Amino acid sequence: MQSTDLDTFPCSLPPGRQSHTMLALIRQVVTRLEQWHEDAPQRLPLPRSIPLPPVAPAPWGLDAARLMEDLEPVVRGSYNPWHPGAMAHLDPPPNPASVAGELVCAWLNNNMLAEELSPLLSRLERRLLGWIAQRLGLGDDAGGVMASGGTICTITALVTARHQRGLDGQQACLYASADCHNSLAKALRVMGLPAAALRLAPTDASGRLDPHRLDEALEKETEPILAVVATAGTTVRGAVDPIGPMGDICRRRGLWLHVDGAIGAVCGLGGQRHQERVAHMDRADSLTMNPQKWLGIAKTSAMVLLRQPQALADAFAAPLAYMEPARVAHGGDCGLQGTRPAEVLKLWLGLRHLGQHGIEELLDGALQRARTLRHALAPLPLIMPSGDLHIVCFRPRTAGSSEAWSRHTRQLLLDQGLMLSRPRYRGERYLKAVLGNPFTGVEQIAAVADAVSASLFR
Repeated sequence: MQSTDLDTFPCSLPPGRQSHTMLALIRQVVTRLEQWHEDAPQRLPLPRSIPLPPVAPAPWGLDAARLMEDLEPVVRGSYNPWHPGAMAHLDPPPNPASVAGELVCAWLNNNMLAEELSPLLSRLERRLLGWIAQRLGLGDDAGGVMASGGTICTITALVTARHQRGLDGQQACLYASADCHNSLAKALRVMGLPAAALRLAPTDASGRLDPHRLDEALEKETEPILAVVATAGTTVRGAVDPIGPMGDICRRRGLWLHVDGAIGAVCGLGGQRHQERVAHMDRADSLTMNPQKWLGIAKTSAMVLLRQPQALADAFAAPLAYMEPARVAHGGDCGLQGTRPAEVLKLWLGLRHLGQHGIEELLDGALQRARTLRHALAPLPLIMPSGDLHIVCFRPRTAGSSEAWSRHTRQLLLDQGLMLSRPRYRGERYLKAVLGNPFTGVEQIAAVADAVSASLFR
């Protein structure tokens, strides 16, 4: 083919969409982002209904100005974590450096499937996750892989545990707290196990799994046990299971211990007083952690960590005949996901931006806000279950009144720009505040207490 023949080859991009327009478009996005960011504190956490923009592509691609017009209602109609009243869920405002990492990640468009598609980023992921695993006490050889969220990480860990225990294709069961996350039920379904294979161990008055009752149940179990799961931060009250005693039981019985640390494991990156909140994570064979839930690393930054990371490739590796061989297992050989963006960039940049001092400040601030809210609510006639982390949940003492009360009070709070969630816990509706938003101050906490008080005595 003559080089001039290329001139007649049709361009695959519509007019105005060639690569040289990328920087101009990014500049317009950044300019508009500055405006959105400046007015974010004035917009409600949960927006009122806003019509969707057009969905189908137009015959010709839109220019930058039209694209910004389409983006405007999307931003205005989205949940707003930047508002100081955003206290409903485990979604704090994103770390600035991780937002920058998201942009660079998209521009690089590297694929963590295989090392030749992400030569340096694959090494960066292994090195950073190895450092985190060592920091959490899993050992010098520990490591893992990032995935799209805590649920995928938990499924990855439990499939690996099943394979390591030689239980592939067999009936097996899983033990966890009665307050465990629903990702365990999803994992069982993925593995072809019945819902009844999830054995729920009782919890004590603090919402923590009772290790004595667990040991008794394990003694009576007649089916193979693929793993025991300790939860480091339950979703509704933030309770941390006694990982040390559970680890002792698993070691004595030769069982795999998985720690669901999606919420609380980041405490292990702090100083000693924070590490003590999730003590003995070093007993885990596998562990999930999700820094987006507390440190504000832009979604997603979830990871599964293993004491022996080779177990991931043992469980998941499949031939990648179309790729050059790697010095170690390809990223696509180490979990359920094949194609993955370089989420590690956001995590790496975010942690570098925070530094050790910044991590401590985020942990300290959230815990102090939770203590402040508990103190403000303490005089009221509420049931307020204890917790170990930065979550506060509560309901009226009067049994059976929680459904209507929680709905009315949540709306009362929303009307003031204060957003709490309304989970169901042990048959009753609670209001729940997650105090990980660094912009939430004493003013918002006092307003929550005042509104709750008014709802109780109206």
